[in-house]
Amino acid sequence: MRVDPAARAAGLTPGMPLADARARVPELIVVPHDPAADHAWLDRLAFGCGRYTPLVALDAPDGLILDIAGAEHLFGGEDGLAADAERRLARLGLTVRSAFGPTADAARALARHQTRPAPDEAQAIRRLPVAALELDPEATTALVRAGLKTIGDLASRPMANIAARFGAGAASALRRILGDAPSPLDPRIAPPPVAVERRFAEPLGSTAHAVQVLVELAGEAIDALAVRGKGGRHFRATFFRSDGLARGIEVETGHPTRDAGLVMRLFAERMDSLADPLDPGFGFDMIRLAVPRLEALGASQLKLEGGAVRAAAMDELIDRMTTRLGRGRVRRLRGADTHIPEQAQLALPAIDAPPPAPWPAPGEPPTRPFHLFDPPQPIEVIAEVPDGPPHQFRWRRAVHAVRRYEGPERIAAEWWRRRDNGGLTRDYYRVEDVQGRRYWLFRHGLYDERADPRWYIHGLFA
Repeated sequence: MRVDPAARAAGLTPGMPLADARARVPELIVVPHDPAADHAWLDRLAFGCGRYTPLVALDAPDGLILDIAGAEHLFGGEDGLAADAERRLARLGLTVRSAFGPTADAARALARHQTRPAPDEAQAIRRLPVAALELDPEATTALVRAGLKTIGDLASRPMANIAARFGAGAASALRRILGDAPSPLDPRIAPPPVAVERRFAEPLGSTAHAVQVLVELAGEAIDALAVRGKGGRHFRATFFRSDGLARGIEVETGHPTRDAGLVMRLFAERMDSLADPLDPGFGFDMIRLAVPRLEALGASQLKLEGGAVRAAAMDELIDRMTTRLGRGRVRRLRGADTHIPEQAQLALPAIDAPPPAPWPAPGEPPTRPFHLFDPPQPIEVIAEVPDGPPHQFRWRRAVHAVRRYEGPERIAAEWWRRRDNGGLTRDYYRVEDVQGRRYWLFRHGLYDERADPRWYIHGLFA
């Protein structure tokens, strides 16, 4: 059981059985633990801390780690940055413990285990209890029983002796906290190659004004892309509110672009389709536009007949539809190198699919139907054996007598993917019934592959 400040003031402590807590405070309000909601809230706080540095990592279940190297001067130093963060988080009703350290592990240990101030960081780290190493309980108990109660006690011993007696994990954790070994940080969002931002002394209380600032940032980002000879495929706008929270809006394009107007039209489409509209709250005090994904973009030559213009219009339409409906809702068919009919094409998100390749010209008459069933539908067939053509079949409770047939077209199993199609040969027939309707049937398996091959209808011809 966890407790808030009011419960702690009433004498309740973390870990106390619920029955004992209710006996002590009958009016106690209990809320079930929701780890998913806690993680989502921590992730949202991490997103908001992007105002201080792009290198923000989650320290679940209740911590954040920020790499502020080179950014603290924007807030008047480390103390100014910490005070600003604590002030914003306090508005959200959060109690914050912060600390600075030479490595991520050191800062984390100081924030979680420091009990009294020290004259400097090195001394503060040495005063920490060995529990700050966060080893398994047996190793921590062994250290305490050996008289090594603080990080300073351990640091005064040879590292080889510590590894030999308490394990390599203890030695590695000690080196990371002392700053003698790297303490890698896994940021929530990788720093983008291009990013521009605006900070405001007075928060912007109007969404329309914030959008106008975004237009200016888009122009600056496009200029930066032009210098690099690149185009953007992914644009992310982040609106930082003065209460510490942030709201991100992202758009993507099917091809690299340096068209600021196109980017803003996509942002307008996304904002118009938001279920939760962009709310400035007490105002936006910072707006950032990042371009996480770049691709080479050279000069383009328009065709005399305007073909390139028509292609660009189609690309823009796909981008707008994807932005409004979602990347999985707009798809483009792409041919696949396989003889299995239902696998001969892939439906990929149009914004990610490669440029369309020419499809093979159909035969006369076409060898493939225009409509395929997915999956093929089972039918009952009367056919010559062994491996003869169908003479009659029953499908959807109706009997169809075959007047003409063509085939078989034999498609062998893909031996390297036998699990996908059962490892059986297919014999396809194009048949026409007495009423002139044409079907695409196949026998799944030869008689020397299985004793009772099954028949299926796979498609309908126009």
